[in-house]
Amino acid sequence: MYGAKATMSVWNPTVEAEGEFSLSQIWITSGSYEMNNLNSIEVGWHSDTYNVTGCYNLQCPGFIQTSNNIVLGGTVTPVSAFEGKQFEITVSVWKDQKSGNWWLSLGSNHSLVGYWPGAIFSNLAYGDEVQWGGEVVNSQSFGRHTTTQMGSGRFYDEGFGKVSYFRNLEIVDNNRFKPVEDVSIKVDDPKFYNIRAMFRDDWGRYIFYGGPGRMHSGVSSLALSSFFFYFSFIIFFII
Repeated sequence: MYGAKATMSVWNPTVEAEGEFSLSQIWITSGSYEMNNLNSIEVGWHSDTYNVTGCYNLQCPGFIQTSNNIVLGGTVTPVSAFEGKQFEITVSVWKDQKSGNWWLSLGSNHSLVGYWPGAIFSNLAYGDEVQWGGEVVNSQSFGRHTTTQMGSGRFYDEGFGKVSYFRNLEIVDNNRFKPVEDVSIKVDDPKFYNIRAMFRDDWGRYIFYGGPGRMHSGVSSLALSSFFFYFSFIIFFII
């Protein structure tokens, strides 16, 4: 696969402890942890830190910004309201087959933000897997699982206006974006964060996901995969 796209709702999840975070993003990955050659591009929004690994925005060499209108790492406002107006961002990442560069754009009109030069990747000629979903880190600062939320902090079955979502999931194949058909779901612990994939004509393939937290330990994540760090470049918009 040579790219991915989605429109995601933007929320402001509660993060309980210092050093924890909650994010929603698209992953494009190639390689594996086991072979120590995993390359990834990750784009989305997050609440709080996540500053231990990877490379944020323009803080490290790599990403070449071409737009003067978009602030990488800038605040996303407004955010969605529970049972109120929902706010979204549309994110697209794709590979230019001629140059080998991976481009980032925002919005339905594909406003170009910039690109990752293909030469900086050791193992990302194409993506083995694309994921859409959320991730929470729990530091167990208080000797128990955090109450850090994912998405809106609500489970998927509460429905639109209450839960976080990704809609119109697409991948790039044969040099064009096309709707995702087959997906698989990955959830660490559905008692605390869960996800459901659905379809409707105007939203195409979409997911509702999230939860309130309080799990056992470690990193909690869930994702929807279309086929799933050693080396990573990250672009985030902070809420």
